[in-house]
Amino acid sequence: MWLLDQWAERHILDAQRQGEFDNLPGSGQALILDDDSHVPPELRSGYRMLKNAGCLPPELEQRKEAVELTQLLNTVSQGSAEHMEYSRRLTLLELKLRQAGVSTEFLHGDYADRLARKMSED
Repeated sequence: MWLLDQWAERHILDAQRQGEFDNLPGSGQALILDDDSHVPPELRSGYRMLKNAGCLPPELEQRKEAVELTQLLNTVSQGSAEHMEYSRRLTLLELKLRQAGVSTEFLHGDYADRLARKMSED
């Protein structure tokens, strides 16, 4: 990586000298950086790229889908075919999350309601 780092640094300095970074949105303002101290240093750049691309880890995708299914369950009548299908999918997701070591308490009780409201705001 040492050679790659030097190559990248050289291109950045050349671009600065040519003024390519002048007049960019947010120029002169402080950067707001995420706290990635819990991520190993060798994974930080990869995780940041995935985050910027809008990709989530599988567990978070499954959590998001579980919350959406919970919301859908509230919109259909109990006992209908849709309700049974949503319920089956939610049970399967809960099982997958538990096997991955993720708590599913967010789907039950007051926390589930607050989380559903928060997700519907976005």
